[in-house]
Amino acid sequence: MTENTTGAPKRSAHKDTSLTRRRALAVTGGTVVAGGLAVAGYQAAFADTATGTEATASASASTGAASAGESCMQLMTSVTEGPYYLDGALVRKDITEGKSGVPLTLRLTVVDATDGCTPVPGAAVEIWHCDAWGYYSGYTTANPGGSAPAESEDGSTADDDTYLRGYQIANANGVVKFETIFPGWYTPRTCHIHVKVHTGGEKEDGTYEGGKVNFTGQLFFADDIAEQIFTLEPYDRHTGTYTRLDDDMVYDGGGAASGLLTLEPVKKKDPSKGYKGFLTLGVDPDAENTGAGGGAGGGTPPSGAPTGTPPSDAPRPTASS
Repeated sequence: MTENTTGAPKRSAHKDTSLTRRRALAVTGGTVVAGGLAVAGYQAAFADTATGTEATASASASTGAASAGESCMQLMTSVTEGPYYLDGALVRKDITEGKSGVPLTLRLTVVDATDGCTPVPGAAVEIWHCDAWGYYSGYTTANPGGSAPAESEDGSTADDDTYLRGYQIANANGVVKFETIFPGWYTPRTCHIHVKVHTGGEKEDGTYEGGKVNFTGQLFFADDIAEQIFTLEPYDRHTGTYTRLDDDMVYDGGGAASGLLTLEPVKKKDPSKGYKGFLTLGVDPDAENTGAGGGAGGGTPPSGAPTGTPPSDAPRPTASS
């Protein structure tokens, strides 16, 4: 499947088309799968917070991890990078730039699915997503559908070319952590975060250069949690028809294997306090999948997609932005 817009061309050098399905990345959630590697990934990602049930599960995982092999991960389909990708995102943990919304701590663990799901230290994980009203940096004139205030009315000091975009470099356990906000939505898509996994490059001038993209995908949120968030400020100022997971053009219903995040509330009775989201990403370091090439599984741009284009002379994001 593919994500596209009507009249909203991307400003990267890539074409916005879907990818050929291939064995490039595997994803698991917070449940025990063959060899317990999903829980092992959970333990690594939440090493500073694991208690109770989590600690018990991770102990069980450690006994079976060595024999898991390639079967430890469920393979997931790569998808298009979408119409809002921009090169040159900054390496940083906090990508909010003052954008308001429900806090989201995103922890992802990158492992090598071809080598017993061992950690991939140094992998660069890149994410980007819309703000609470459905606007992407670099494309702040694109209509998110429904009824929403203009992006400029949010009152933040965020840079219109760089907010809610960034890289993190995996530590020795293959773990990256981002501080961001819960994304909003735009017609005709469900709530999601875009993700790329890069290897072989290095940090340079505040961004990540060189190497290759091993996987391009999207991360998703359970409908009940998303819809609860969208009743809160500032999300509730964007009204219209929200696309649920079952009706989304990209999410294929495969749960964690299709990018569905496991979410843990910071405070159970107060969703406004935020969530922690996690997923384990199993990458083949020899694969390449940029999210920009053509292939099977494509489609025509959907009707009712966001419209509008950024100014042609809008600056591209740089490390100095």
